[in-house]
Amino acid sequence: MLSFRTAHGPRHCDGLSRRDWLRIGALGVGGLGLPNLLHADTASRRPARARSAIILFLSGGPSHLDMFDLKPEAPEEIRGTFRPVDTRAPGMRISEHLPRMAQVADKFAIIRSMRHATGNHPTGAYLMMTGSMLARSAPQAISMSREDRPHPGSALAKLLPNNPSVPPFVMVPEAISPVGPGRPGQHAGFLGAAYDPYRVNSDPSRDTYTPGALRPQDDIPSPRLGDRRSLLARVSAQARHLEQTAAAQTVDPYYARAFDLISAPAAQRAFDIAAEPARVRERYGMHIFGQSTLLARRLVEAGVRLVQVNWVRHDNGPGGQGYDSHRDHLNWSRTELLPPTDAAFASLVEDLSERGLLDETMVIMMGEFGRTPRFNSAGGRDHWPNCFSVVVAGGGVRGGQVHGSSDRTGAYPTTSPVSPQDLTVTLYQQLGVDPHTTIHDLQHRPFTLVEGERLGMLFG
Repeated sequence: MLSFRTAHGPRHCDGLSRRDWLRIGALGVGGLGLPNLLHADTASRRPARARSAIILFLSGGPSHLDMFDLKPEAPEEIRGTFRPVDTRAPGMRISEHLPRMAQVADKFAIIRSMRHATGNHPTGAYLMMTGSMLARSAPQAISMSREDRPHPGSALAKLLPNNPSVPPFVMVPEAISPVGPGRPGQHAGFLGAAYDPYRVNSDPSRDTYTPGALRPQDDIPSPRLGDRRSLLARVSAQARHLEQTAAAQTVDPYYARAFDLISAPAAQRAFDIAAEPARVRERYGMHIFGQSTLLARRLVEAGVRLVQVNWVRHDNGPGGQGYDSHRDHLNWSRTELLPPTDAAFASLVEDLSERGLLDETMVIMMGEFGRTPRFNSAGGRDHWPNCFSVVVAGGGVRGGQVHGSSDRTGAYPTTSPVSPQDLTVTLYQQLGVDPHTTIHDLQHRPFTLVEGERLGMLFG
């Protein structure tokens, strides 16, 4: 979120009181720290196949061995009790507990040879989301930092032109923060707060759902919004000294853009999930993940460049252990994890296809890593980054294929290993951004967006 900082006492040269400054700061905390479409860099663009992207992030680490890369011939302590079933794609078999995904398998590809070397949640998630290694130590309660690399949604918001009626990067229903503050990799990092995602921070499956700042508060009439804009104009005109600091450079004119989005009809319609027919909502599943995925579909239809849907996971809270199934893995997967995932992903692919949007919308379903080949003593599977699966659809991806393979226990890739960097490069290139574009941090130091190889074999 954006905030103003001042060290010039309770009153300023423009006559604004400390209360005025706090009021402006409160606007940012209340939801106006929205990324926007300024400063597009045409030199970074490439011919695009996809117009937008949806990332379904299964927080915790989904088990490839029980979803997309089953090993029915392995010993029971490795294969478990789930069985593979045939799908609509010849030769592709997935878990029996993903029946709806099996019916749309001709529209997605499975990468069975993903790998990296970090089994820590924050560093694994950061690597998968940004395509870069985290350059600082990462305890479980680590938080986001302006020293971090940007999420692709933030980079796209900066480097590409975007729809002026909606935020370019949205995260639903909230940031991943199972044991504390939001983990690294989920915002603009050193690109600055102007390119942070718009976060809904509300459960779209509940009657209490609200899209946040994009819904004008009932008790704030239009004249008061005008007063706030006037106050902002005074700050912009009378406090230019703030512009000399790196922090202030992310403030003005981004608040003005946020004001515009509050009352934008297109944005309000996109976030209004209640406008969907009941049968459609039920098909996605009346679960926080299912309804968040439906909301993502509405958002890309409205022109949002990238939406990330996070599987909500709070230790000892909503979502429980999520996909971090260190205990009772098979039962938890069968009852709590796979049914909502199956319904949400299949419904999304079906809808995008039927609406003619699948070819221009890249969908990636992934987690920070996979799970161990062997069960632990609590009937769970532990962290395993050495080999896992990612599902990719749309944006030119040739459906019905399996890329790469793993050994007989799903422990290591045996053909065509893929890195998180390769996946990130592919995402950027499909959306028309040169992954070798130079970006600069708040101190104007240069960095390459991401290094890796495009996964050309996914596209037919």
